[in-house]
Amino acid sequence: MATATRLRRLGAAAAIATAASGAFLIQPSFTAADRGAGHSVAELRQRISDRSASVPPRAAQESALIGANSGNPLDILVIGGGATGSGVALDAATRGLRVGLVEREDFSSGTSSRSTKLLHGGVRYLEKAVFNLDYGQLKLVFHALEERKQVIDNAPHLCHALPCMTPCFDWFDVVYYWMGLKMYDLVAGLRLLHVSRYYSAQESVELFPTLARNGKDKSLKGTVVYYDGQMNDARLNVGLACTAAIAGAAVLNHAEVISFLKDEESNRTIGARIRDNLTGAEFDTYAKVVVNAAGPFCDSVRKMTDKDARPMICPSSGVHIVLPDYYSPEGMGLIVPKTKDGRVVFMLPWLGRTVAGTTDSNTEITLLPEPHEDEIQFILDAISDYLNVKVRRTDVLSAWSGIRPLATDPSAKNTESISRDHVVCEDYPGLVTITGGKWTTYRSMAEDAVNAAIKSGKLTPGNECVTSKLQIVGGDGWDPASFTVIAQQYRRMKKSHGKVVPAVMDTAAAKHLSHAYGTFAERVAAIAQNENLGKRLAHGYPFLEAEVAYCARNEYCESAIDFIARRSRLAFLDTDAAGRALPRIIEILATEHKWDKSRQKQELEMARKFLETFKSSKNAQFHDGKHN
Repeated sequence: MATATRLRRLGAAAAIATAASGAFLIQPSFTAADRGAGHSVAELRQRISDRSASVPPRAAQESALIGANSGNPLDILVIGGGATGSGVALDAATRGLRVGLVEREDFSSGTSSRSTKLLHGGVRYLEKAVFNLDYGQLKLVFHALEERKQVIDNAPHLCHALPCMTPCFDWFDVVYYWMGLKMYDLVAGLRLLHVSRYYSAQESVELFPTLARNGKDKSLKGTVVYYDGQMNDARLNVGLACTAAIAGAAVLNHAEVISFLKDEESNRTIGARIRDNLTGAEFDTYAKVVVNAAGPFCDSVRKMTDKDARPMICPSSGVHIVLPDYYSPEGMGLIVPKTKDGRVVFMLPWLGRTVAGTTDSNTEITLLPEPHEDEIQFILDAISDYLNVKVRRTDVLSAWSGIRPLATDPSAKNTESISRDHVVCEDYPGLVTITGGKWTTYRSMAEDAVNAAIKSGKLTPGNECVTSKLQIVGGDGWDPASFTVIAQQYRRMKKSHGKVVPAVMDTAAAKHLSHAYGTFAERVAAIAQNENLGKRLAHGYPFLEAEVAYCARNEYCESAIDFIARRSRLAFLDTDAAGRALPRIIEILATEHKWDKSRQKQELEMARKFLETFKSSKNAQFHDGKHN
């Protein structure tokens, strides 16, 4: 009876989805702003797509913020340089508004670099919409699927479609997941990446050789494969911040808001006192509206205005581990929809390695969250049930935890029941807060926040939002075959034993540069060739010395941690390899930023402490004898 009920509900929800999808599919491809904004939008697009474009230097960005005084304030000051904050800065700048952004650490230093790396509509939310007959959840999936396609189109070098395999060990699961994922296709409509399909057990193990044929005392009946998007999250975030800078926003990382400026008569927030954490200098920046996009720390920002502010977020932790590439094939992910405790576990190929992780669990807010050993072991145990290879703790190359700022639902009993929809509010005059949501919908979250800021400050933008069809730097004109130009036209000149020796720009290095930097990859390759910075930073990884110099000059890379964690992803891919690469990274950054010996030593100590929060097998803390 329960099975029949579930299937009837699937059919009913499919009918709802079919009817609702029509409303979403008739939306125009381009906004009125795209057609009617005149030359300013066209010039802006040209500036962003210019392959010789450069971001303003950090000193100029700080001067612009200092210059925003009470008589000539910014339109919007954004607090937080994650995906949402950088998206807000880009959206506002491309509307012709005067914008500043400050980030306490680095762009994407928090939640936005510690995601699942998936751009998804939310299969799990679709299931809830079905069984709860919740049209609100269904609209959330519609919206996320629409945004998923736009993110991939706007950053094609950093995002791509990824097939994900769901193993089925009884025939009911085959029918249930096939119907559910076909409905996911239906909801996606014209934004569909690829059609889902069923594979037999034999076909499945050919596609995923490490998949177990037997599990949970049952034999594999087959798998259902569907498609979602995958991204290099931190590099996408850095790209958003750099695009905003080229569009005219004054973005400044390592700059912390320490207090708000208030109008004495109205008690309206009119700016902030900011400390440059690199120099210690403090200054005031005035703005007509302040947007709080501080992610898990948005309540801390609100408490600067009102120490009794009621919390808006429920922090949730997602733990991820990185394993060698042999755990999963290059072009196929594995999704286990329900583990023994009801959580989802996934195992996905990512940047030449395998990333595995779980969904939410309750947590406390900390600046540098660390994964607990029991969470790491839970992931290893969960994936071992579905693999035919031994899953070893010693294979964990890196492990990290990320805090997700979920919007609070007072009636929710656990984080699983909290919606991923976002909340925008102005509970204090002049301070607009945005929280909740997810990576996939960062662009529309930013649009809603800017709309609220415009209303709050009575601002007059030059045009409407244009970010739905705006490619970020490096994306315009990029092609999957672009790496061949780099491989054919550039050499890697490197210093070895005091001599400069040539090396080929091999396919792995060329592909890496093309995907990480898009159409700007040739500028990185030119540095490798012309400045003798073509050596690899770590054995077995394609990251080049030239990238350190390029990121210092063009991507506001101000510390060794900035590079190993966000400009490259070495800390997330292989903690020990990142540690071995640190001395050379710091040497190059010292040349670029003119660091003295004391600063270099400080950078090394801070970076090593940072890497200790990534629980690879080398720095794991266990002595119980059961981990091999």
